[in-house]
Amino acid sequence: MTPSTAIPANIPTAEDVRAAADRISIHARRTPVLHAQVDGRTLTLKLEHLQLTGAFKLRGALNALIAGEKTDKVITASGGNHGLGVATAARLLGIAAVVYVPETVPEAKARRLEASGAEVVRVGEHYAVAAAAARKHAESTGVRYLHAYDDPFVVAGQGTIGYEIAHDAPDCDTVAVAVGGGGLVAGVRLGSGGRRVVAVEPEGCQSLHAALASGEPVDTPVESVAASALGAARLGDVPYSVLRENPVTPVLVSDAEILAARDRLWDEFRIAAEPAAAVPFAAWLAGRVPGDDACLVICGANADWRPVD
Repeated sequence: MTPSTAIPANIPTAEDVRAAADRISIHARRTPVLHAQVDGRTLTLKLEHLQLTGAFKLRGALNALIAGEKTDKVITASGGNHGLGVATAARLLGIAAVVYVPETVPEAKARRLEASGAEVVRVGEHYAVAAAAARKHAESTGVRYLHAYDDPFVVAGQGTIGYEIAHDAPDCDTVAVAVGGGGLVAGVRLGSGGRRVVAVEPEGCQSLHAALASGEPVDTPVESVAASALGAARLGDVPYSVLRENPVTPVLVSDAEILAARDRLWDEFRIAAEPAAAVPFAAWLAGRVPGDDACLVICGANADWRPVD
């Protein structure tokens, strides 16, 4: 990778991921792995949709709020899952939370956010608009702003998924994860004990592909069935810096492949995943995930949908 022009001061390491695993263990679930065969091929699923809040984002939020700047109130922006993670982590730690979301946030996520006790503010059609409004509010009020993925503590917290895979599924040679802003894939790359990591993006949300092509994070279009969770228009500087030093294998999948994989997860495993969580499985079904025993991170299940009859 070509060096980025923006290099964050604090880049997380594998040791930071190990510390995060200890730090969040009293609050976050250690989600199970499932070994299976599909179409005669071996695979392993990391069932992170069984996490508190129904998605992996709780990990990074907990780590950031416990280890980062101390505060009695936090403001964030989210497509839904990060907001749920921050709201739940804040409640567990006795902190007030304000969550900005796009007006297009799926109702399944909006309902859970409103039930979490956080203050929910809807702004704009995309995550970037909500994030700009949230950051402006945080700056004007002097309240801590917690980024969804461009934060070293958040990245280290998400990396605890890779750390658990390395210990609970040691025979897996490859880990495949969905990519939005890059926090999950960067953390998993650090935490997975040197395993090959496949970074899977929808064709309509290519923040990582665009960053690799440009040599730095750049703004990209957002248009995908998985955009509510993977709709970051720009890869984070912290994730990019991690991935510049620890390369991953980038892969693309179409919306049709994502929806087919989501339905297949239901047919094979009765997992009611949201589209973003089916992205790694879509790549695996298409033969784009190398390795003899890949572990696919099923990252969330916070969407309303009906399986195909």
